[in-house]
Order: sequence, then structure tokens, then C-alpha cells
Amino acid sequence: MADPYNILGVARGASESEIKSAYRKLAKELHPDKNKDNPKAADRFAQATNAYDLLSDKDKRARFDRGEIDGDGNPTAPFGYGGGFGGRGGNSNAYAAYGSGGQGGAEGFDFGGGGGDFGDIFEGLFGGGRRGASGFGGGGDFGGMGRGRGGGRPAKGANVNYRLAVDFVDAATRASQRITLQDGKTIDVKLPLGVEQGTQMRLAGKGEAGPGGTGDAIITIEIRAHPFFTQDGHDVRLNLPITIDEAMNGAKVKVPTVDGPVMLAVPAGSTSGKTLRLKGRGFSLKNGERGDQLVTLMIDLPADDAELREFLARWSDKRSIRSAMGG
Repeated sequence: MADPYNILGVARGASESEIKSAYRKLAKELHPDKNKDNPKAADRFAQATNAYDLLSDKDKRARFDRGEIDGDGNPTAPFGYGGGFGGRGGNSNAYAAYGSGGQGGAEGFDFGGGGGDFGDIFEGLFGGGRRGASGFGGGGDFGGMGRGRGGGRPAKGANVNYRLAVDFVDAATRASQRITLQDGKTIDVKLPLGVEQGTQMRLAGKGEAGPGGTGDAIITIEIRAHPFFTQDGHDVRLNLPITIDEAMNGAKVKVPTVDGPVMLAVPAGSTSGKTLRLKGRGFSLKNGERGDQLVTLMIDLPADDAELREFLARWSDKRSIRSAMGG
């Protein structure tokens, strides 16, 4: 593999943000979905992703800069052998996966929980981790050696790690996602029950080839942040602004949910911080049930309303609302 700095078009002293920006630009330009008639683009896409995987990992980058590993993450001179190690080594470099709408599902998946050290896993849309792009261990066999741990049995090929960035609403509703594998082929996957940040999906036989069989693809889910929804376990939280008259008199207001807008009854006399519950509008549980959406009311006062100021000039609240606090 060529020099990863040259592949991304950055200087050796480039910052993490410069490396990430360069990769994003190349990924958008070379993604196979946009270059179906240009097979060379898929190769360059794979090279750029390998380069980003190495340079976004501080440990790998330092080892490459010291000349200990090559651009594929393989040791530069391991007793004259150039195959490299499977699993967490060079040939299991991950290829960034893209979250987008798709139809259908895929056969051969096992679904697992997150697990592992999340430290710097999700530092960006295609951020690298210390354990491959997903931040989780790949195949444990020594893929290039030709022998596994079983006393001479041929080893399977290394697992390949992928990261799949999924929109918040898609994750909550388990919408099908499309990813691009390292060979440039695309595949649609159905998100598993109980999906959360760091959930892993295993696709059998989609990893590196080896004398004992092909490794697997390990897909790690990254859930993108949403402008106003947040995840709280299996529940979705939302701060909902309401007017003072809606709070005082009660009202039916339209509320966004991950399944689309619904009407919510605001009780008369509601205060800021009051939380209402919409059943079954959250994330899925592994048993197939769904969490709820928790709507916290936030009274929004107008910044400069002459009519309201005139009314308050004639009226004041005589309650001792801070008496319990000693006020």
C-alpha cells in the first residue's frame, strides 16, 4: 500500500481534523454508489479508507511514522514474512460504512451488544478507533501465518471491521440501512432489536479470505445526534416549548416523535419541567417491545410583549414558591 499521507493528500504533521476533513472529501468523491461505472474509484475508496483507519489511530500512526509498520498496518520486517496479523492487525483494517435508506434485510447476521472500551470510538462520522474502525476486536486468528491456534489447523481469514453511521430516527425505528463492503459491493441490513450506540452486527463470510475459510464482517453502529431528540436508555427525550397561555389554560399541541408527529394534551396549569409520557414511541428492546417518549414542557415567554407587560403590571403571584428552600 502507498504512503497513507499521500493517499489522503495531507502532510505528515497534519492534525486529526485535517486528516478527517481530507478523508470525508475523498469518501464523498469516490464512494462506489456514486461511481458505479468506474471500478477504479472503488479501489481508491478502499485505499483512502485504509489510510484514514491507520492515521486516525494514534498508536498505528506513531508506529507507521517510526517505520515499524507499513501502510497496511503490517510489520515491516517480521522475520522476512510480509503477511501481517489478522484481527487487530493490518489486514483487518476497516472500511467506513454509510447510513442511508434501503430496502430488505440480509442473511447470515448475528447480533451482539456493544461491549469493549468506547473511549474514542465515535469521534466523528468516520472516526478511527484504537481497535480498528469500530473500536472492537476483529478476528483473533493469526490470518497471514496460515496456521491457527489449533495445532496446525489452517486459520480463518481476519475479520473486517465496519462502522455504520445511522440517523437517530432510523435507529429508533430500526429502518433498513445500506453499507458498502470493502470489495465495493453494497448490502442492505436490518437493524437489530435493542440497537444502541456501539451495538455490533456480524455478517458471516464477508471478511478476509484465509486458508481455513473467510472471516466475518463486524459492523459497529454509531447513532448520529439529533437536533432535538436524545436517547435515555430505551426512551426518547424531548424538550417541548409551549406558550404561557397553553400552560395556564391547557391545550392540544403537535409533538414530533420518531414515528411522526402526534397530538399531545397539555394539562391546564402545567409548569416548566413537567414531563408527559407517550407510550411506545422510543427505541426497541430485545424482547420486541419499545420504550417511551418523554416530553418535558418548557414555557417560553415572549421577549417583549406590551400586552403581557401591561397585564403583569396589574397582577402579581402572591405565592411563596421558594419557602421550602428557605426563601
